[in-house]
Amino acid sequence: MEGFFYVYVLISRKDGNFYIGFTNDLKRRLEEHSQGKNISTCNRLPVELIYFEGHKSKTDALKRESYFKTNKGKTTLKMVLCDQLESVI
Repeated sequence: MEGFFYVYVLISRKDGNFYIGFTNDLKRRLEEHSQGKNISTCNRLPVELIYFEGHKSKTDALKRESYFKTNKGKTTLKMVLCDQLESVI
């Protein structure tokens, strides 16, 4: 959708760790990750999208991304996604 800013969470099938990112074009960004064009995930492929949320405000999306990158934010993600995480790893 145009006009949205996305916060997304990938999980590496190689090491089981999260990658948390922000973009205004989720489809393009996921393709870049899958093709190894992101230095943070290229050695951790394959990665899988496990969560995303859209925001109309870029500021709100960046705040949410920052939160998810904290220990508390990662704990929240693990609690919310616990069933899904079991099937991925």
